[in-house]
Amino acid sequence: MKKVLFATALLLVASPLLADSFVNGGFEDGTFNGWVKDGGKYNGSYSPSGDQGKSAIVGLGTDPISGLNTVYNGNYSARVNNYDNGFHYSTITQTVLNWTDPNIYFAYAAVLEDPGHPNAGHMRVTLYDNNTATNLYDIYFDYYTAGTVMGGAWHTTHSAITNTTWGYTDWQVVNLSVGAAVGHGLTLTLLASDCGWGGHGGYAYLDGFGAAPPPPSAVPEPTTVLLFGAGLAGLAAFGRRRNEK
Repeated sequence: MKKVLFATALLLVASPLLADSFVNGGFEDGTFNGWVKDGGKYNGSYSPSGDQGKSAIVGLGTDPISGLNTVYNGNYSARVNNYDNGFHYSTITQTVLNWTDPNIYFAYAAVLEDPGHPNAGHMRVTLYDNNTATNLYDIYFDYYTAGTVMGGAWHTTHSAITNTTWGYTDWQVVNLSVGAAVGHGLTLTLLASDCGWGGHGGYAYLDGFGAAPPPPSAVPEPTTVLLFGAGLAGLAAFGRRRNEK
């Protein structure tokens, strides 16, 4: 627990103070505008390196390991860390100086590799009230504890990319009643980490952060895309035949 609190404290120091609402909460700028990326080495404890970690903005698509939609709402989401291994962890964080709404919503999903040993890859989401020095939301799990923490939302799959087993959550939509924190400074942090022995990866997605619930995006299924493409091809062929007459 001390190592997690230490990492969170470092993030709070690094995060910028903004006002009223979270900037670019759905990452629809297509960038990390408003967010601070950080990262470092995890080998049982967190050692910040000063770099920006292994995070990236991703567009509509399918996660290559889990098959999840990479975006919950809109056109972009943030992927924190990535699937390669090597002792690394990554974080994104943002602070508002004066939260003005009695509710907060956001969505997240995690993808963690089965390490077969202790010190598994893990993720943590915290929403911290800077005025009261308390967490309004705090969820942590690794590959082994996710089934208990997440219940039926936790699944396992074999990845052809790494030839190993991974676990993943469904997209989780968090609905927080934070009326007592209106006017307070709030800090949101998402951390995702490889295992502590360096040989297994772990990452997570964050999307739709704000005062209104994020509706899921309609991501076309592959068959839908193929049918749509076939339809366009058919229309093009029909047009050519008409022009040849």
